[in-house]
Amino acid sequence: MAVTVGASRLDLGALRRLPADARPLVRPGTVPAGVLHLGLGAFHRAHQAVYTEQAMALAGGDWGIVGVAPRNTELVRVLTAQDNLFSVSTLSAADQHTRVIGALAGVRLAAADPQAVVALLADPTIRVVTLTVTEKAYQLDPAGGTLRPDPALVADLTTDRPPATVPGMLVRGLLARAAADAGPIALVSCDNLPANGRRLRGLVNHALAYAQAPQPAVDWVGAQVGFPGTMVDRIVPASTAETLAAARLALGVEDLAAVAAEPYTQWVIEDDFPGGRPAWDRAGAVLCADAGPWERLKLRTLNGVHSAAAYLGALAGCETIADALALPHLDTVLRRLIAEDVAASFTPPEGVDVVDYGEQVLARFGNPAIRHRTLQVAMDGSQKLPQRILHTIADLRAGGRSARWATLVLAAWIRFAQGTADDGRTLPLDDPLADRIRAALADAPQTPAGAVDAVLALDEIVPAEVAADEQVRADVTAWLTDLTRHGVRATLTAA
Repeated sequence: MAVTVGASRLDLGALRRLPADARPLVRPGTVPAGVLHLGLGAFHRAHQAVYTEQAMALAGGDWGIVGVAPRNTELVRVLTAQDNLFSVSTLSAADQHTRVIGALAGVRLAAADPQAVVALLADPTIRVVTLTVTEKAYQLDPAGGTLRPDPALVADLTTDRPPATVPGMLVRGLLARAAADAGPIALVSCDNLPANGRRLRGLVNHALAYAQAPQPAVDWVGAQVGFPGTMVDRIVPASTAETLAAARLALGVEDLAAVAAEPYTQWVIEDDFPGGRPAWDRAGAVLCADAGPWERLKLRTLNGVHSAAAYLGALAGCETIADALALPHLDTVLRRLIAEDVAASFTPPEGVDVVDYGEQVLARFGNPAIRHRTLQVAMDGSQKLPQRILHTIADLRAGGRSARWATLVLAAWIRFAQGTADDGRTLPLDDPLADRIRAALADAPQTPAGAVDAVLALDEIVPAEVAADEQVRADVTAWLTDLTRHGVRATLTAA
């Protein structure tokens, strides 16, 4: 990501040279921090940061964001050099609009100074903490949702060393905040976890118990900390050289922290903020009492279908999700997944038709301007598939229904985890449980049935009721047999 020689850089001095409609909605550097965000990736910059800036522009408030990158040294360096400014390009098939966002009040690198993050959590000016750290950072068993502390987290909770994990930083910060009686705060998970607010509350309570926190501190957390559930939605691919080049063309300056996203965006939030919050509702967020139905709608329909397209597309050699949707018959299979499995597995929000929502999802996935790579969506399957696919299977089977199309997605993930595409190319298994999955597959009989038995036995991934269901086992084995013998294209044609 080297700066083009002679190019001017995006910073405070460059703002006056930007096109008027590309300038920030708030004056950068003038809004005090009130929000701490953990996980300074592309999604946060194109989603929560945009909502927060719009909220401050419309309703005021000292809600500047201090963004924390867990390990991305280069991103922190770039944003610091750019006076915490970055741009978001909204891409459709017809056009692009790029605007600089001025919501960041500062950036930090957790790996370099985790105690600074703890201090921010204890700072009374911070009243909201948002998180986009991906499912795996919560260290929860994806099948059961219980805390699964690794040695690093155990050390965070039982020693005085600087914390190295997200749960460790949260608990250390809350204990420091309780000790200082620094005022109420809300911890807002914006990650794709089922019941993410309740899961985060359970994680914190479990970690406090593991750390043997003093009872007054535990009571303080119970009384002063909110854990609102959320549903977040916007397709934000990883930035590429093309992303940076498009931003430079639009702005006339170099932005090395540029991100691109689709036009669609949604944020549903349970209104549980004991210390106050930005006026996100003024910026278009939906404030509600229960985000659960919205969360299931998105996890099962959008995310589940996304994973289906990613695994089947990657096996077929497709680079992007849009390319995958061009596979013959995949759109038909995905529509049947939505209509016959997903829609039958849960009760959607009032007034929402799951099939209509699914059609909107497929149209979004087909946006040719959003080059969302199949391998990026395919990452961390062990953490994603429980809430995206396995819970759909469990709920369908509990109601005595078939899970035919959802079991195809599980079979595609197993085939993907075996590491070879239909054309013989090697596929990467980028997953926190990669070693465990590979070992289980290697030790099993080298047949589709053996692979299915090995994966269903991974109880940290697969719910017990799914693993014990012989009809599910038979369906997954049949699909995996077809994918192995005939490949994705022939399997879709015959489906």
